[in-house]
Amino acid sequence: MSDSWHPFCAESEFPESGKAAAQVAGWYVLLAKTDDGLHAVNDRCTHQAALLSDGRVRRGAIMCPLHGARFEMATGRCIGGAYKDLRTFPVRVTDGMIEVCVPDEAPSMEELPVSR
Repeated sequence: MSDSWHPFCAESEFPESGKAAAQVAGWYVLLAKTDDGLHAVNDRCTHQAALLSDGRVRRGAIMCPLHGARFEMATGRCIGGAYKDLRTFPVRVTDGMIEVCVPDEAPSMEELPVSR
């Protein structure tokens, strides 16, 4: 399976809230700015398939709005619950554009959120 870089948003347009969500080449991507930089994860809780972008980012982790499961943005590791880790996506800034690298293959049903 190969991966490709895609534009997410202009760096100057990234929300002051520190997080944004978008569909990128069929993938639901949550991008958040933490103390150690920009990080992108699959916008789907591995417990109940809820959109994580509806949750809060605190101390470098996103909290699921349904059941409080927490995941590190940098690694996708579940730190608040016994759930599967999140898929992470590489992030870069090129000429003022934030880009994420997602698989060329469409996400499976197990990687899509139930909402939207």
